[in-house]
Amino acid sequence: MKRRIASWENGHSAPDDFYGPLLCEAFGLGAAELGLHHESGRDASLLDVSYPASPDDAIAAVGQLWRADLNRYEPLLQAEPSEPAWNEASLRWLVAPEPAIPRQHTNGMRVGLGDVAAIKTTADMFAELDDRFGGDHARHAAIQYLSTEVAPLLRGQYTEQVGRALFSTVAEATLLAGWMSYDACRHGLAQRYFLQALRLAQDANDRRLAGSILSAMSHQATFLGRYTEAATLARAALMGISPVATPTLRAQFHAMEARALARTGDVRACEAALHAATKALESRNNDDEPEWISYFDEVELAAEAAHCFRDVDSARQAVTHAENAMSGSHVRSDFFVTMVLADAHLRAGDVEEACRVALDALDLGEQLKSARCVSYLAEFRQNLSAAGRSTEARTFTEQVREHRLWIASDSHVSV
Repeated sequence: MKRRIASWENGHSAPDDFYGPLLCEAFGLGAAELGLHHESGRDASLLDVSYPASPDDAIAAVGQLWRADLNRYEPLLQAEPSEPAWNEASLRWLVAPEPAIPRQHTNGMRVGLGDVAAIKTTADMFAELDDRFGGDHARHAAIQYLSTEVAPLLRGQYTEQVGRALFSTVAEATLLAGWMSYDACRHGLAQRYFLQALRLAQDANDRRLAGSILSAMSHQATFLGRYTEAATLARAALMGISPVATPTLRAQFHAMEARALARTGDVRACEAALHAATKALESRNNDDEPEWISYFDEVELAAEAAHCFRDVDSARQAVTHAENAMSGSHVRSDFFVTMVLADAHLRAGDVEEACRVALDALDLGEQLKSARCVSYLAEFRQNLSAAGRSTEARTFTEQVREHRLWIASDSHVSV
């Protein structure tokens, strides 16, 4: 070990993917501050948001992203999303030729379906942690798993059948990394994960999963105020998987389009998209649906509708849908819809009920490490302040001043 440290100090080598994160943790510094990323060409490629041209490019790009994220490379963690990248990715995927067959590697470890099953099980565990505790709770651990355990499998030896299954499963895990990064408001990083996941899903010939990835991109674009791009991404998802689309997937994509349209103020188009989502969901057969879309049900659609009606200032309709949208099993989703319900009551002029519901949301979200949750709360605080001073608002503010999420939202808004 002493010889290894001396080599680093003399500049003859650099800490690898195992030792780099340990050094960052030990010194409390980022990778860039420790000089772990000094190759300018490599740094530039990390910030690239172009759609990978081949399966091998996707393997190299996603592995590099995992390593840089794990080493806390600040330019990447702080990167902004690219609007052109959304359009390029959806177009490239829509017009893509037959999926490329993953290159048959002649070295590296042998990979079988058992390895793929292990990735799936581990990713499911991280997805449950994400749902219960927010994207920032176990995000770093998930990336460490992908970088240290999954990356070598992508570079291993596998048959075409195993390769397709491997690419699909890793695409799903990378989609989760994107969702977790998005929930942590690492938006440029999240977009890059979504792009890599889309390319991996393309090469797995998993059109349904690819459509769901475009839907995730649409969700993020709406959150960031890129409403035209968000609607386009949702429509691309629907168009791109039409031959293999299931009712639940169609419902989700229509709901994402509705969310974007609501923010543009196009009430009629928003309601039409919500109606299409409702009709699609009514015809679903759970036995024919991918397991990963099973969460999207009538309760989830009610939550999406509540967001939409809040955003078009139909406060009473927003309240009705939000009251039907509590799952009781998805903590973060329930926090979001409870905050939407509080905001809807506020817009309807019922400050006392808005504050009561917001207090419920804060109690519910006490365990969540989610920058998105903080942003929902910050928006409510702004709206509460705009509603004017009242006894109810002052009492509420006094009650919640020690709540962790309320304290976190102080940096987002002045009240």
